[in-house]
Amino acid sequence: MSMIGQYACVTPAEFDRALGDPEWALKLVIGRMEAEAGQPAEPAAARCLDVDKAWDALGFLLRRAAFPVDIVHGEGDIPAAEDWGYGPPRYLTAERVRVAAEVLAGISGADLTAGVGPEDLAEAEVYPSIVWERGESLDYVREHYDALRPFFRAAADRGEAVLVWLG
Repeated sequence: MSMIGQYACVTPAEFDRALGDPEWALKLVIGRMEAEAGQPAEPAAARCLDVDKAWDALGFLLRRAAFPVDIVHGEGDIPAAEDWGYGPPRYLTAERVRVAAEVLAGISGADLTAGVGPEDLAEAEVYPSIVWERGESLDYVREHYDALRPFFRAAADRGEAVLVWLG
């Protein structure tokens, strides 16, 4: 089974409820994911987004760029949350989403991956390591990064928090 990086935007009221009722949050997110599965939305209009298996490469590249927000793993724990796949969900507050969106706007996918090759990801044992060991292109990572930028911009513009998890 693969580990997939997942995101869900939540309104301030939904965020408050999610912190106190993670089971309700999971049902909310599953409902949104199912609704969007039939009609995939552009990242700016999506309420949920996944970055497939690119999450660890994104984390590696963002750390390398000294990105100020952990958009890959989230920054806060949802109290008493059960496992949503590969651990419990985490979150970014609306304020941290705004900071992330502002910084993301200034870093293109090409900028993020400049000077980095698959051999660097293989050496760092970035998941899924077999992909990088084969020398696969970073285009896959750039595509997912380029989807995160409008997703975070739209969430920030709506004043929303973002739930983050590996599913």
